[in-house]
Amino acid sequence: MSPSISLETVLYQKKGAIAYVTMNRPKVLNALNKRAITDLKAAFEEARDDSAVRGVILTGAGDKAFIAGADINEVATDTPIEAQEKTERGQAVMDLIENLGKPVIAAVNGFALGGGCESALACTIRLASENARFGLPEVKLGIMPGYGGTQRLPRLVGKSVALHLILTGEMITAQEACRIGLVNEVVPSSELISRSEAILNQIGANAPLSIKFALQSVNKGLETSLSEGLLLEASLVAICTSTEDKKEGASAFLEKRSPKFQGR
Repeated sequence: MSPSISLETVLYQKKGAIAYVTMNRPKVLNALNKRAITDLKAAFEEARDDSAVRGVILTGAGDKAFIAGADINEVATDTPIEAQEKTERGQAVMDLIENLGKPVIAAVNGFALGGGCESALACTIRLASENARFGLPEVKLGIMPGYGGTQRLPRLVGKSVALHLILTGEMITAQEACRIGLVNEVVPSSELISRSEAILNQIGANAPLSIKFALQSVNKGLETSLSEGLLLEASLVAICTSTEDKKEGASAFLEKRSPKFQGR
């Protein structure tokens, strides 16, 4: 893998069509501080703007934590204004991840708590190692989830299950997270990245614009009514139909060959 940009708290590397974003603060279990949020934003903007990148894997350095939540040293001294500003910056980064236009896989290799769980929730697909743990423990600190946890978790697992996790602050295993639909798959730690790569390679074989618009249709459609979502879907189908990739896909199918998509 080759480094692409230099950041203080995040490793950003590329291999082929996949970008690897690794939270790199293992001594503090990859906790999120102000610098980390800034670096995550820069890394995902780089991946978004690089046409050679077809997908991203988000993970944590070391074998103990994906992202273990916010840096409590900062939380303890935040004023209300600072807390709101920090929350809005974090929310913006989660929105960037969710609406990147390219699939992002959370390769959860340990603790995913608080902002770490919320980072995983913003990803397209979540894979977890067998030792992964998930939770939103903010209420135990006198605060509450602020990076989208109260919004994305109910949409993913349902209101009742989400409220149970949010209000108790309970930490759950990877297996339980998979059972409730928070996680797509649980895999051995040694296979976490290779399985993530395999899924991204499978997605990457498809038309990039189709992937982008399908992601947009699902994400935006969940925020609106069924009838409005269907209208959005029809509009995006029309845009796909106007692309060169649509012509290539149809031709390849009829000619019984593999398509060569160009993202145009």
